[in-house]
Formats: sequence, structure tokens, C-alpha cells
Amino acid sequence: MLILAIILGLLPGFAWLIFYFKEDLHPEPKKLVALVFIAGAGITLLAYIFQCISFKGFFPSEGCGLGLDAAIANSPVLKGILLILVLAVIEEVLKFGAAYLVVNKSANFDEPVDAMIYPVVAALGFATVENFAVAYQLLHTGGLNGEITSIVGAFRAISLRFTGATLLHALTSGIVGYFWAKSIRNFEKKRMIFTGLILATVLHAIFNYLIIEFDDRIYTALFLIIIGFFVIADFEKLKRRKI
Repeated sequence: MLILAIILGLLPGFAWLIFYFKEDLHPEPKKLVALVFIAGAGITLLAYIFQCISFKGFFPSEGCGLGLDAAIANSPVLKGILLILVLAVIEEVLKFGAAYLVVNKSANFDEPVDAMIYPVVAALGFATVENFAVAYQLLHTGGLNGEITSIVGAFRAISLRFTGATLLHALTSGIVGYFWAKSIRNFEKKRMIFTGLILATVLHAIFNYLIIEFDDRIYTALFLIIIGFFVIADFEKLKRRKI
């Protein structure tokens, strides 16, 4: 079951990784890509810790044991919105931070499109750990008698995450990366990065809200498709340009 959970966890991230690399005319060094991916995966634990602290701040008696769905359902609207925003900003800042720390001073960071590629790689590392956690949990909830059911459930969950949470992480990090590239090309105007982080956080929070409020995945799918068009357009703007 552990091997299957690892495979299921890796598949969505690697599939989107291949897709995004097609947007780069000059492939990045595999070692650097691997380091960024690992950094993105590594900060998942840090994100979990910060999110636990946030949960305890909003729900002192529940802490990390309370799911996001329950948290929103059991809280006033404003409190629920603030909680979603806090959780989203933690993930967006840490994903970007992982990419920034690894590649910012690298000699291979030499094209504007790299500023989008590497945050996406970090995001996919982050999402891979989340996917593994989801698959592992589902594969171990059925027990011996429910083994087939748990496997089917894990496959279904990972399939949904492939076109859901995993794609979201990549898209929002791509947006931050686009503004990072703009900050480099516009005389180190670092405030552009904060603009990207704010936009990514808001979009991430809206996605989470749609997931919680609507069982029908068509809303989140349409939402991600719209974001995807803009991110692809951003990639095209940065191609063939030099930093």
C-alpha cells in the first residue's frame, strides 16, 4: 500500500511537470529542477505547522483536528473567509520562498520564463506531498475487508486532485512567478512579487471556497480553466526574452 500511495502521489505532479517544461524553450538543469522540487516538497511540513497554528488561533479547542469544511461550516462568514485567506497565503508564500531560495542566485536562472518555471516546480513538489498524504490515508482506512474500496477511493481522489488542487498549486505559483519575472525586468521592483502573491492568495482562497461550498466540480474546473488561459498567456509573453 505504501508503494501504491507513493506512485499515486507522484503521478499528478510529474504529469503537470512534463506539461510545463514544454513551455520552456531551453530546458533547465535536471539537478536544479530536482532541488527545487524537493524544496517545494520539504516546505509542506512547515506549511502544515503554520496552518495548525492558524487553526488553533481560530478554533482554540479544536486545533488541527478540525477539517477546513467543518471550520467554515461552524464559523461566521467573515471568520471563515479570513481563515481561508490565511491558509492560502501560508502556502503561496512558502511555495514561492522554496523556489526563490534555491534559484535566485543561480547562473542557470537566466531567462524571464524561468521565474515562472521554478515556482511551478516547487508547487508541484508541494502538491506531490499533499497527494501522497491523501492517497496514503485513503489506502489505510479500508482495512483488509475494504482494500478494494480504499484503492478505488484513492484513485478517484488523486484523479480529482490532478485537475483540481495539483493544477491550482501550479497555476497560482505560475502567477507569482510571472510577477517575479516582471520585478526583475523592471529595475528590481520587488513590490511586484507581493502583487503576485496577493493575487495568487485570492485565487487560491476562491478555489478553496468553491470546493467547500459546491459539491459539483464543474465550478472549480471552469475556474481553473479561466486561470489557465491567463497563465499560458503569461508564459508566451516571457518566452524568447532575456533577463
